[in-house]
Amino acid sequence: MRRLWPATVRARATAGAGLVVAAALALASFSLLGLLEANLLRNAENDARRQAETVAQLAAAGKLGRARAPGRAVEFVQVVSADGRVLFASPNLVGVPAFPPAPPEAPGTRLHTWRVRPLDGDHRQRVVQVVTQTPDGPATVYAGASLRDADAADDVTTAALVIGMPLLLATVVLVTWRVTGHALRPVEAIRAEVAGISDRDLHRRVPVPATRDEVARLAETMNATLDRLEASGIRQRQFIADASHELRSPITVLRTQLEVALAVRDPQLWPELIGGALEDIERLQRLAADLLLLARIDAAQPVAAVPLDLGALVREVVEARLGDRVPVRVDLETDVVVTAWALWLGRVVTNLVDNAQRYAVQRVDVTLRTARGGAGAGTAVLEVVDDGPGIPGPDRERVFERFTRLDDSRSRDHGGAGLGLAIARDLSTHHGGTLAAEGGARGARLVLRLPLTPPARQDPHDAR
Repeated sequence: MRRLWPATVRARATAGAGLVVAAALALASFSLLGLLEANLLRNAENDARRQAETVAQLAAAGKLGRARAPGRAVEFVQVVSADGRVLFASPNLVGVPAFPPAPPEAPGTRLHTWRVRPLDGDHRQRVVQVVTQTPDGPATVYAGASLRDADAADDVTTAALVIGMPLLLATVVLVTWRVTGHALRPVEAIRAEVAGISDRDLHRRVPVPATRDEVARLAETMNATLDRLEASGIRQRQFIADASHELRSPITVLRTQLEVALAVRDPQLWPELIGGALEDIERLQRLAADLLLLARIDAAQPVAAVPLDLGALVREVVEARLGDRVPVRVDLETDVVVTAWALWLGRVVTNLVDNAQRYAVQRVDVTLRTARGGAGAGTAVLEVVDDGPGIPGPDRERVFERFTRLDDSRSRDHGGAGLGLAIARDLSTHHGGTLAAEGGARGARLVLRLPLTPPARQDPHDAR
């Protein structure tokens, strides 16, 4: 059965429309023929009944001699006595034997209608029987109406339906085929364009029809997806270029130091050269670890997030720091619980404090509070503020881009690769939070917002 069903959307739509219209036309045709037949038969029966009742009244009054020939709508009239004698007959029934009685009806029925074979011509007859009481005894009046008009109407209607139905069905199928093909032509154009797009020409876009319908919205969505893919490809290539540049610098310095160590035979200079080489190796290790972490974040790998005390985590990170250039002061609200992975969230705090330490003059303040009212209700807010030069307004978003340095030479001197804030923001987003650089009275002010974890409901049985 599946092999017989069309494979394309256009063919399936046409076949479905054709089947539905064919079924509707067949049902409508049979209904029309039935209603037409019933209406014509009812008209013929009414004409015959009126004629039979008129003749029955004359027979009951003993005035059958005054009976006139039937009208145009009635073909014949015959009156038969109880013993089978023909008491009256229309001119076209002269010499015709008496009609047989109609099939028995329920008691008290005086009127009956049935069909007989043609008496004259090739048309059916509708016969009405009326029983009446005459001065000479009971008699039966038969009046017959020809179904010539009904048969002619049936024949004409049937012929019209036999000819018209296939034409109408063919018209519907043809129109459906053409309309469906016209509607799907933009889809085929979209498919062909997408099929020709490779990873090297993501700048291409699919054509958007001017119909503003579902197909147009599909094309717009496809173009938006291609925009995101192109932007992602650009970011990836830029990331590779930046990573290669960042890796090349310490590798070049490391090679130079090792070549100098080989060229210089003075053992007194070797510790200094080896120490410098170790520093560059550590820088390479940190950079490689940051790149691996960014790869994990970009891959959206799931983390083992659990409810944890953010205040305790921040205090642990700050107290574990040794040899900071400027002191870090904390003001932490208690019982601030968020759902996160401690390792990644601790990395966010570390990166924020590292950034503040890099530019601070005398102090770094770390504040944790909760937003209880307003639009930010139910949010943990962690602020890291330093008293350094601050971040200019136009650069408050750019600092979160990867390998971004507002002061390139100074950042290199401090060992930064421009990935700390980018990693912090990506990790914050991964935990359902936000990280932004906001204006402050002094220095840079970095604000981390994370959704609070609702307190667990206590089981009444445990309370007892």
